[in-house]
Order: sequence, then C-alpha cells, then structure tokens
Amino acid sequence: GLGRIEQRLVDDRDFLDGARGVMVARLRQWCAINTGSLNPGGLAGMRAALKDAFAVLGAEVEEVAVAPQEVVAATGEIKTRTLGACLRVVKRPQAPVRVLLAGHMDTVFAADHPFQSDRLIDADTLNAPGGADMKGGILVMLEALKAVERSRFADRIGYEVILNADEEIGSPGSAAILHEAAKRTQFAMVYEPAMADGTLAGIR
Repeated sequence: GLGRIEQRLVDDRDFLDGARGVMVARLRQWCAINTGSLNPGGLAGMRAALKDAFAVLGAEVEEVAVAPQEVVAATGEIKTRTLGACLRVVKRPQAPVRVLLAGHMDTVFAADHPFQSDRLIDADTLNAPGGADMKGGILVMLEALKAVERSRFADRIGYEVILNADEEIGSPGSAAILHEAAKRTQFAMVYEPAMADGTLAGIR
C-alpha cells in the first residue's frame, strides 16, 4: 500500500544520502586522471575506471571505436588523428521504456595544462579539472542508475549510456554513435551541469 511506497522512497533517499563520501572520493580519483580530448593515454585510463564503476549495474559494457577526425594543418595539408573510443553501457534493451543517458569523459585541460589537481573551496564545493563538466555528471548518472536498479519499476526500464571522449572538440567522431543511439530510445538525458542561473545545456 501507500505506506510501503513511502518507506521505499525513504530507503532510496537514505541510500543516496549515505553515498556522499564514496561519491566524493570517486570523483576526486576520476578528476586526477587527465582526460584532455587529445590525450589517448589518459582517456584510456578513464575508460578503464568507468568500466569498473559501471560494472556494478550488471549491464553490458563495451568500448565503441569512433571514426578518425580530419584536420587541416597550418601548411594546408589534411591529416587524420585518432580519437578516443566511446564507452557504451546497455541494460534491458527489450524493455518497454528505453532511455538514452549521454555524457562525456574528456575535458579541455591537456596533459601539460597547469590545472591538474583538485582543491576544496569549502565543505560543499570541490574545484577540480572536469569536476562539473562533466565527471561529476557521470557520477550522478551512475548513482541514479543504481537507484533505478533498486526500484520496483526496474524491469520496465531499459537504458543505454553513451560516454564519448571527443565532446570538447565538437564530437567529430562520436556524433554518429549518439545519433544512432537516440533512434533506439523514447527520450534522452544529458548530464551536463547547469549554468549558475539555472540555464541548461540543451544543444546535444
């Protein structure tokens, strides 16, 4: 009855509230991995960390290679460069409701950028490379999916997660992968942070 539903909501809230310490520690670990869009080693390390983290969902987790990017050199010569693979997580693809959750693991901070470590501004504010945009968003996504798996509605919800590694340079290799994933779902959510005034990032 209603009492059981209310108790389940309280239990789920307690589950999330109790995860704060672990979440902060994990976010700091993720932010310590340099994931500049053109840092293949760092992106590979981040994919490995994400694979390990998302494994708890019991979903299919795989790397998806993306097309190389063509760039024009200063000499006018067209060159290609390899981009980091996407991470794709799929659970219950035959469920009646399909959701796409999108995010990116890359940042604008290259391996030689001076901003490489985190600092606490106050008890509730962490300043870290990629902390908000968007490793924090990926962490929120993961914890939300863990809550979904605890839900009595879980069997009715299927989801596909696409975490790309070239968003900060315009998603040249992964745009097609995101586009195809969107066709398989009824709606999508992108875990980009909102601006200070509440404005949402909606272009994706």
